[in-house]
Amino acid sequence: MRKIAADRFRRLFNRSLLLLPRHSHNHPPFPASSSISSHSLFSPYRFLFSTPFSSMASDSPFPVTAQNINPKVLECEYAVRGEVVTLAQNLQKDLQANPGSHPFDEILYCNIGNPQSLGQAPITFFREVLALSDHPALLDKSETQGLFSADAIERAWQIVEQIPGRATGAYSHSQGVKGLRDTIAAGIEERDGFPCNPDDIFMTDGASPAVHNMMQLLIRSENDGILCPIPQYPLYSASITLHGGFLVPYYLDEATGWGLEIPELKKQLEAAKSKGISVRALVVINPGNPTGQVLAEENQRNIVDFCKQEGLVLLADEVYQENVYVPEKKFHSFKKVSRSMGYGENDITLVSFQSVSKGYHGECGKRGGYMEVTGFSADVREQIYKMASVNLCSNISGQILASLVMSPPKVGDESYESYMAEKGNILESLARRAKTLEDAFNKLEGVTCNKAEGAMYLFPQIRLSQKAIKAAGDENTSPDNFYCKRLLNATGVVVVPGSGFGQVPGTWHFRCTILPQEEKIPAIVSRLTEFHEKFMDEFRD
Repeated sequence: MRKIAADRFRRLFNRSLLLLPRHSHNHPPFPASSSISSHSLFSPYRFLFSTPFSSMASDSPFPVTAQNINPKVLECEYAVRGEVVTLAQNLQKDLQANPGSHPFDEILYCNIGNPQSLGQAPITFFREVLALSDHPALLDKSETQGLFSADAIERAWQIVEQIPGRATGAYSHSQGVKGLRDTIAAGIEERDGFPCNPDDIFMTDGASPAVHNMMQLLIRSENDGILCPIPQYPLYSASITLHGGFLVPYYLDEATGWGLEIPELKKQLEAAKSKGISVRALVVINPGNPTGQVLAEENQRNIVDFCKQEGLVLLADEVYQENVYVPEKKFHSFKKVSRSMGYGENDITLVSFQSVSKGYHGECGKRGGYMEVTGFSADVREQIYKMASVNLCSNISGQILASLVMSPPKVGDESYESYMAEKGNILESLARRAKTLEDAFNKLEGVTCNKAEGAMYLFPQIRLSQKAIKAAGDENTSPDNFYCKRLLNATGVVVVPGSGFGQVPGTWHFRCTILPQEEKIPAIVSRLTEFHEKFMDEFRD
């Protein structure tokens, strides 16, 4: 099995489009397929050469083994919850069982965008409406008036009347409750200034299933490619792999603040065509994950024109649209940008993703989200609806939250002032945390870190010595993974190796969230600074 998987990867690699960016003279050449190692650009394939399949007994008593499952499952990885996080979870168990057994007293998780797990409080208005919607009998009790705000009660009444059977435990329409989609469409219109059809909204359990649906729709074979940013959120590499497609990378320019350059898109598109790859879509993550940049509107216009000229579906990941921290930048949806350019429903094919997991609300566990689907023919829309129907519907609580995110309290509502205070406090604190970590990283020897203009992450580059790179090779791991594991074992701080997101060959990064509570940030900075100084001294050439 290992040989089959490795041979398949090498065949794909020989057609690979992982071209060096414009500044490639600063980096070593990309390794030939005959010398692929764990130091390659893209770690999702690392296991093909390191997983000990040979140690698995062929006479297993189980009918399903690693040798006979879908090889695409073996090929995909999700670094955000990968090896380093597994080690962190084991350390946490050890700390609980044996207090004082490590040089730190707690694990500080900076690996995933999961705000409420790190202490962020939910938005009161959202939770009041959810509570009343989940248990509508409360709406008939007189004491409810003193426990919940008047606008939350009114909103819950409206929502309950829209839900089949007035019960959040019921199935809904496969696209989502019609009244909730009406609310979301109205919110999109208010945001963009252009009409939104509720029938274009498909509600999903977070944005991830929507991404999978689009990959399943667009990818027909391994000859179909998806243009995807490098670095990228591993959901995209994993979903492309699972659905049997080909990731066509375009490199963001770290030197210009992770800029997205049209010449780079054109270069990678032409390279794909020359290799026989049919490129179906362009993924743009704005604000960026893991890179934190916010696109300028003029840049977005150029991207829209590029997709129009090349006949590409534009997959706009906009789940961090509320997370913008610098006054000189503003989020613009690709729907707004394309419509302001005069492109109508039939001029450009656009899928926009939104989620309740990010923003200031951080309701990850509620699994709410949607995609707005425009520019598809009627027969293709029928197929998208069919895929939604196979999964019956997304969960109702997530649907309610998605509608609340797009229609929060307004001026004059009882909850408005408290809602604005909660929202403002969260976003202002995130901005301070981002700046503190950015400054701390830039003070470290051999580390450079671009500004986090938006989203929830920083992606610093670490320049490692040849001695450190060799030590990583001796452990059969990538240099950035080596660094992150050493950091974890020494400090309890959990970050994600950059190789899980993709990076320019010969460069090393890690992703760090800005989500630990503000009072924890000084401890993270202190632990990381002390570790880094010792690490650099230990592995100095």
